[in-house]
Amino acid sequence: MRERLLAAEKVKSIEWLDGRLNLLDQRKLPVEEIWCSHDSAASVAAAIRDMVVRGAPAIGISAAYGLVLAVRARIADGGDWRQALEEDFKVLADSRPTAVNLFWALNQMRERLDRLKPGEDPYAALEAQAISIHDSDREANLAMAQFGVDLIRRHQGNPQNLLTHCNTGALATGGFGTALGVIRAAHLEGLVERVYVDETRPWLQGSRLTAWELLGDGVPAMVNADSAAAHLMKSRGISWVIVGADRITANGDVANKIGTYQLAVLAMHHGVRFMVVAASSTIDMALESDEEIQIEERAGSELLEVNGQRFAADVEAFNPVFDVTPADLIDAIVTEKGVVERPNAAKLAELMSRKRLH
Repeated sequence: MRERLLAAEKVKSIEWLDGRLNLLDQRKLPVEEIWCSHDSAASVAAAIRDMVVRGAPAIGISAAYGLVLAVRARIADGGDWRQALEEDFKVLADSRPTAVNLFWALNQMRERLDRLKPGEDPYAALEAQAISIHDSDREANLAMAQFGVDLIRRHQGNPQNLLTHCNTGALATGGFGTALGVIRAAHLEGLVERVYVDETRPWLQGSRLTAWELLGDGVPAMVNADSAAAHLMKSRGISWVIVGADRITANGDVANKIGTYQLAVLAMHHGVRFMVVAASSTIDMALESDEEIQIEERAGSELLEVNGQRFAADVEAFNPVFDVTPADLIDAIVTEKGVVERPNAAKLAELMSRKRLH
C-alpha cells in the first residue's frame, strides 16, 4: 500500500526550499494555486492565523519551520539569541489555540534546542529537526492509511459510500492525509463507491479543498450541504463517517472542525460507523477530557460576509470553529501506532505506550 500511495501522490502544500518556507495559499483554492514564501517566524504565524495554511499537522510542521527561520534571524541579530527566541515561540504558539500538533511541534523544537552540544550549529540542528517532523508526519499518514483500510475491509469488503468533513488530505498534513489518506487508500483498494463531502461552513474546506483533492485523484465524490448529513445517512447507504482531529484527550474525546459532533450523533442514530484518523501526536495525554480543551472562536464576519460584502441581517454571529465529540460516539481512532476501537482512557494509554508499528 505504501508504494501505491507514493506512486499516486499529486498534492503538496508545504515546501522547505533554500532556507525559506513556501506554503500553498489554501484561501485561493481551487480557483488559483498561489504559493506564499515566508522568511520569518512572524510571517509564518500570520499564515497560520489567517488560514493560508490550516489542518492540525500542517500547522505544526509550519510552526517548526518558523522556528528555524527565527533562530537564523536571532543569531544574525547578535546578543542573547536564546532569550530573544522565546518571543518567536510565543508568537507561533498564539497563532491558533486548539490544535495540539502546533504545541507538540514547538516542544519538539525546544527539546532539540536544549540538546545542542557545545559548538553545534543551532540553525542546522533545528532545520534537521523540522525536516524530521515533516517527514515523520508523512510516514505516519502512510501507516494510518493501511490501518484504516484494513478496518474498513474487516467490516465490509464491498465498495462503500463514505462521508467526510472538512479537509484532512495532503493540504492539511505533511502529505497524503489522515482521514483523506484512508479514503485515498480505500479507493485504490476498490472499496469506495462514492465519497460525500460536507461543504464545511464557513471556510468551505470540504467543497473547496477536499473535493479538489479527490477530483485530482479520480475518486468519485459529491459535495453536500453540512445540514444534509442525516438525510444522506438515511437514504444513501453511508457505511462510514471518516474525519480527522485537532486534539484528542486522554479519555478519547475528539476536538475537530465544527460540525463533527453532530455527525457523530447522527451516525450513532443511523447505525453508521464513525472513524477518527489522527497521528499519535494529536493525542494530548495531559488533558483528561473535553472540558479542558480551549475552543477557538473566530470573527463573526466569517459567517456574515462573503469576500468582504455583508449578506446577513444586522445581527451578531457565534463562530466557534471546533467542537468536541465524546469518546462514546466513536467507533475507532486510527493512528500510526495502531487502531483503538471504542476508545477510552485505558486503551489510549496502552496505545501511547507502544512504539510505532510501521
